[in-house]
Amino acid sequence: MKRNTVTLVIGGLLLLIFFVLLFTFQVRQTEIAVVTTFGRPGAPLRDPGLYFKWPRPIQRVFKLDRRIHGFDTRNEQVLTKGGDPLIVMLYVGWQIKDPETFFASTKDGTDKEAETLLGGLVESVKNQVVGNHPFSHFVSTDENELKFEQIEKDILEKVQPDAEKKYGIEIKFVGLKKLSLPESVTEKVFARMQAERQKVVDTLKSEGEARATMIKSDADTKRAEILADADAKATELRGKADAEASKWLAVLAQDAELAVFLSKIRALPEVLKEKATLIFDLRTPPFDLFGPLPKLPPQPGPSILGGGDPSTGR
Repeated sequence: MKRNTVTLVIGGLLLLIFFVLLFTFQVRQTEIAVVTTFGRPGAPLRDPGLYFKWPRPIQRVFKLDRRIHGFDTRNEQVLTKGGDPLIVMLYVGWQIKDPETFFASTKDGTDKEAETLLGGLVESVKNQVVGNHPFSHFVSTDENELKFEQIEKDILEKVQPDAEKKYGIEIKFVGLKKLSLPESVTEKVFARMQAERQKVVDTLKSEGEARATMIKSDADTKRAEILADADAKATELRGKADAEASKWLAVLAQDAELAVFLSKIRALPEVLKEKATLIFDLRTPPFDLFGPLPKLPPQPGPSILGGGDPSTGR
């Protein structure tokens, strides 16, 4: 009796599980469900939870991933505005915006087919946008000429309306993933870039030389001004010195011997300012002062015959 009860309980649980799997389905937060009845899609189910359905072939459930998807376009060659070839690859981020349109435009709502359709649309717009921009917007030695952000923006603005209308897809972002050059034009492009860089170098060198010439000219002008001021001050000082010297020469000219004697006296402290043993010639000024005193000429005085005292003058 107990064995039959256990068997019935297990059978009931299996039947319940089979019923749940057959007549219900679950929608997660990252999914959108589309239920078809005899092949005709109904309203998309966006809210997560457990839903009831009829088993196949009456109804069938297709689940769409509502998260952002990404893929890369083909790495193919396109022509820029000037006719220069360039190999461009893009990366694209997209998300389902209109589930009904998306499901209707794709086979069973698969992401792979959606990316195939969207890739063809992006490639067409890419060729158009790249053809509107010159080669220097992609490859240049001047950073100001590069227009990567503008090119990406142009592609996004052109591809978004058709992607939403035809496939129910919202393009989240478009970016340049890879740029390369065909082997046939690589050397020409490098030569062009080298010529542009050399042109910049020549310009900078010319500006530097002009600046150096200007600085040198200013320095020469200031040097001439400083020398002129110095010469003027030197001339003024020499004039004052000559005037002052003329005064002293006039005084010294009144007694030449006294002037020579004073000159010798001033020279002695300079020679003997440190302790030293001197061996000199008494005939060499100012050391002649150490020799015998010169004989002075006789001075007029009172006559002896007059009865005066020569020693007292009386």
